[in-house]
Amino acid sequence: MSEATQTIWLTQDAYDKLQAELEQLSGPGRADVSARIAAAREEGDLRENGGYHAAREQQGQQEARIRQLTDMLRRAEVGEAPSNSDEVAPGTLVTIAFDGDESDTDTFLLGSREVLGLDDVDTNVYSPQSPLGSAILGKSKGDEASYEAPNGKKINVTIVKVQPYGV
Repeated sequence: MSEATQTIWLTQDAYDKLQAELEQLSGPGRADVSARIAAAREEGDLRENGGYHAAREQQGQQEARIRQLTDMLRRAEVGEAPSNSDEVAPGTLVTIAFDGDESDTDTFLLGSREVLGLDDVDTNVYSPQSPLGSAILGKSKGDEASYEAPNGKKINVTIVKVQPYGV
């Protein structure tokens, strides 16, 4: 992967939320799961101890999330959402027309719900690393791009509109 796809763009608010989650999981979260494992272990036979196995499963999921957050924050570039950009970038709301047909469009946010701090939005969200996202990244209104769909079909799109998200 290139350095551009390795960098994760975050608003300061999203960075702070992810950092707080990491601190919670790494500190009190780890202590809580360890205590649950220890308590379940004291109950005896571990082969048929559902509480022990559930706590171990939670521990594995928590450690995976800690690794994911650590990696995301290590690669993060903190900045503000684009305020007045005509160029497709993370944090922009993009409308594309398929094969130049302006009656066949899709509007979506380029970014990530998680890294942009969006928990519940109705807007479709595409990653800048996705085939579509990487094809249109850096393009402007009127530009054309193409990408390969998962089924191998080449899809041509035209950028119809670019605006900062939330405007």
